[in-house]
Amino acid sequence: MSIHSPLKPRPAAGFSLVEIMVGMVIGMFGLLIMMQVFSLAEEQKRTTTSGGDAQSTGAIALYGMQREIRQAGYALSDAKMIGCNVLLRTGVTLTAMAPMTINHASIPAGDANTDTLLVAYGNTNGTPQGDGISSYALPADNTIYNMQTASSFSVNDRVIAAPATRLSPCALTLDTVLNIGTGANSQRVSVATGGTGLAAGTLFNLGQSPKIYAYAIRGGDLTQCDYMVNNCSLAANTTDSTIWVQIGGNVASMRAEYGRDTTAPMDGYVDVFDQTAPTTACTFARVSAARIVLVARSAQLERTAVTAAAPAWEGTTVQTVTSPTNPTAYPIVLTGNANWQNFRYKVFQTVVPLRNLAWAGAQTGC
Repeated sequence: MSIHSPLKPRPAAGFSLVEIMVGMVIGMFGLLIMMQVFSLAEEQKRTTTSGGDAQSTGAIALYGMQREIRQAGYALSDAKMIGCNVLLRTGVTLTAMAPMTINHASIPAGDANTDTLLVAYGNTNGTPQGDGISSYALPADNTIYNMQTASSFSVNDRVIAAPATRLSPCALTLDTVLNIGTGANSQRVSVATGGTGLAAGTLFNLGQSPKIYAYAIRGGDLTQCDYMVNNCSLAANTTDSTIWVQIGGNVASMRAEYGRDTTAPMDGYVDVFDQTAPTTACTFARVSAARIVLVARSAQLERTAVTAAAPAWEGTTVQTVTSPTNPTAYPIVLTGNANWQNFRYKVFQTVVPLRNLAWAGAQTGC
């Protein structure tokens, strides 16, 4: 009978506690590295994306404003009415109507340290110089004019009648053409309101859709108000997004300057950029360009300060031609937002010619 030796115990299979803990530590290090790489990549992506958004927003907003400013003054830049108060409709008067006005007295201010802009122009198919009023067609009715060229008007055209001699103070009315005569009365133009003292005056045709747009930075956005539809002068309307409509989000600042001809007599060339407000027909006629800057802000709030100083533009320092000692400057100031340094900014600036004033050339007597 054989005798078998007892079986030897086999070592247990698997990992020891030490091995498991070492593996977990290595895995945690790997996970931390991957999360750090992901976090850095995501931060770079957000920064790039937000910078791209600011680039697009600023470029599109400035392009839209440029298009409107280039039209400024069409059909309403004549010395007989430029700078006059114009009754747009019952209860709404635009004071000192001009092709372009910076910080117009009737427009409520926007965000701190930003400018407002008011742009006005017509879209007439007739002559922008207006047409002569020969006489009243009916002595007892001051709403029917005998015109030199009545065929240049159409029903529903918006018009402004100005007397032969500029009024002082100058107050005019935006009127509407109701009827054009036919046959023997083909030179007659009938309007809704009319006025006195207009025989030998001028009837200016603004077309059927004149534009008066106000621009302001409100709540960090570029907004626009249509004066032909809403009363942009009411402070109570500034918080109504249906009246002051956002046309560019995350626009932190807008600054503007007039390009003025200061030569005496005027020669039609811009000599200085500043915000000196025109007050007479001649000073309005001397403004033939606008210098505009928009500062677009990234939507991403960074955890640390990424902007050490506010961006600069040509208006930050004094830059004049004929008045180098002029102390006026219009810097970009962003301190209205406590976290302004934690955003990235793009600056968009341009000089826009007011071609309808430039084409008028040097005005006699100015």
